[in-house]
Amino acid sequence: MKRRKKNAGAAARSKPPLEPPLAARRPKPPSRVASQGELLELQRSMLAAICRPLTPSFHMQQHWVDGSPMKAYAAKFMKPNDRLGSFERLEIYNRQYWFRLLDCLYEDFPGLQAILGEQKFNALGRAYLTRYPSNSFMLRNLGERLEQFASQEPRWLGRHKRLGSDMIRFEWGQIVAFDEPALEPILAEDIAEANPAKLRMSLQPYVVLLELAYPLDEFSVALKKQQSVRTEAGEAERQHAGVKAPVPLPKPQPTLLAIHRVDNSVYYKRLEPAAFTLLNELRQGRTLLQACAAAAEPELSPEKMAASFRDWFAIFAQLGWLCRRQTSGIKR
Repeated sequence: MKRRKKNAGAAARSKPPLEPPLAARRPKPPSRVASQGELLELQRSMLAAICRPLTPSFHMQQHWVDGSPMKAYAAKFMKPNDRLGSFERLEIYNRQYWFRLLDCLYEDFPGLQAILGEQKFNALGRAYLTRYPSNSFMLRNLGERLEQFASQEPRWLGRHKRLGSDMIRFEWGQIVAFDEPALEPILAEDIAEANPAKLRMSLQPYVVLLELAYPLDEFSVALKKQQSVRTEAGEAERQHAGVKAPVPLPKPQPTLLAIHRVDNSVYYKRLEPAAFTLLNELRQGRTLLQACAAAAEPELSPEKMAASFRDWFAIFAQLGWLCRRQTSGIKR
């Protein structure tokens, strides 16, 4: 289901890739496998070779980490056949491993790719996966450190540092919203009957609050519409369908968003500043009274502010966003 991008070999040339931690340990394949320990060492050698970064032209590197020829290293544990040598057979696994991971990044961060362009996105993905190799059995977690990487090395975002950073948070937020668990919600009547000075609530783990500098919800919807038309329309019909490529990048506009899910589908909801503050305060463990006090707008009368709170809580309860605070916490 993962799609393969065209022109993959057009990646930007940069510094030689760093070695993943496993390859840096320089595992040595055993000359024979006669024990579980030797089998484990063989597996580590194979994994280290497969996970090594590819060359800029998307081929296996010609030398091992110690400078020895890669052909000689591959021959220690990979047998040739009547069509391919040890190096060529190992290269197939090396390339497919990287193509698979890059495909996952393409699918998880299509908006970021639209902002950077394919070549720059591909260069960022290779640099990110080299510094932070996949360490989870779930591909869902592949991009969880991309925001951290972009903040450490913003040069990969080029001239779109803030826009690119916001898009990473926005698209990772969708993954969180889709996958995180749902706890038993608090009903509106429970809130109404509770003592606001003592009641502490939280938000569902799948509700993501984002303060963005760009209206990425609108941009994302435009990208999806364009992709839908491109999928349904043939090349000759695209002009007829009014497809504009690429979708114009969004202009700065402060945007407060909640990303959430309903019936296994992800949605975005814009929030007023006071409502955004209210939800943030509740998530941080404030009592209902404290959260309302922090979110209150001085220019509004107490009556109007109370009416706003009632409306918001009715919406939050209807969507099931509010839940009882978990003492153990949930990793998000």
